Amino acid sequence: MEGPLTRSQALAAGWTPWQLRHGAIGRSVRDTYLPPGNPADLLSRARSVLLTMPPSSLVSHASAAVLWGIELPMAALSAKVHVVARREERPRHRPDRVVHESARLVANDAAELSGLAITSPARTWWDLATMLAPADLLAVTDQILRTWCSPQRLQEMLFRHIGERGAVRARRALRHGDPRAESRMESVTRWLLIEAGLPTPELQYPIRDQNGYVVARLDLAYPRLRIAIEFDGAVHREADIFAQDLRRQNMLVNAGWTVLRFSGADVLRRPAGVVAQVGAAWDKAYLASLQAPPAA
Repeated sequence: MEGPLTRSQALAAGWTPWQLRHGAIGRSVRDTYLPPGNPADLLSRARSVLLTMPPSSLVSHASAAVLWGIELPMAALSAKVHVVARREERPRHRPDRVVHESARLVANDAAELSGLAITSPARTWWDLATMLAPADLLAVTDQILRTWCSPQRLQEMLFRHIGERGAVRARRALRHGDPRAESRMESVTRWLLIEAGLPTPELQYPIRDQNGYVVARLDLAYPRLRIAIEFDGAVHREADIFAQDLRRQNMLVNAGWTVLRFSGADVLRRPAGVVAQVGAAWDKAYLASLQAPPAA
C-alpha cells in the first residue's frame, strides 16, 4: 500500500501490533506509519501529519512554500510540518508539527499538489507575510509573481486580511514586487537599496551592441547613471563562468559603466556596506552627470 497510514489503517491493511511496535513498518509521526518503499521526505511527512488533523486542514507556511518550489531563507526552514486549520475545529498540537489556527480559511485558500491538500500560492504568500522579514518577503513575492500569481490575485488576498498582523509588510512587498527578479539575493539586495532611500533599480537591464543585439543582462542597474549591480552566487566561482564574468565586466567598464559586484556574504552579513557602496557610486555618477556638458 502506498502512502502513510494511521494505526487503524495499518492494522486493517494486515500489519500486526507487534510489527508496528518493533519497527517492521516505518513510523512517520505519532500514530502514523510509512510502509516500506515510501520515502520519509517532506511530502510524505506532510501527508502523515494531515492524517491526524481536522479534514479541512492544509499544509501551509514554510512547508507549503518548499513544496511549491519557493526559495526561503535557511532560518525559515523547519523539520516540523506547518499546517493551518480552522480555529473552531480545535486542532491538536503535537511535537511533529506547527499548527496555525485561522479564523479566515476559505475554499479558494486550498489547492492540491501531488494529491496533498495545501495552501494555494496566494494564501501561502499571505501566511509567509506574517513570519518573514521584509527583505525575505519581497523575495517570495517576486517568485510568486514570476510563476504563480498576478498582482491582482495577491491584492485580493491582501484585501481580505487588511488590519491583520503582516498586512503592512505584505502591502509594501507587493508594491515593490517584480517577476523579473531571477534570484532571492537579487530581491534582497533590491530591498536594501529601497529601504536606504535609493531609487528602485531596473531589473535584468539589457546591454546591446552597436547592432542592437543583447550581449548582457544586468541583475540591477541605474541605466541613466551607468551603474551596474551584480550578485555573484556560487555558480560564478566556476572557471568558465568566472572567465565570462571578467570579459563581461571589462566590456561594461570600457563602455563607461561602474560595475559593483556583491556576494551572498556581503548582502546578508554586511548589508550596510552594500548600501554605502551603491550610494557612493550613485552620488558620484549623479554629480558627474550634472557637470557634463549638454549634448550637442
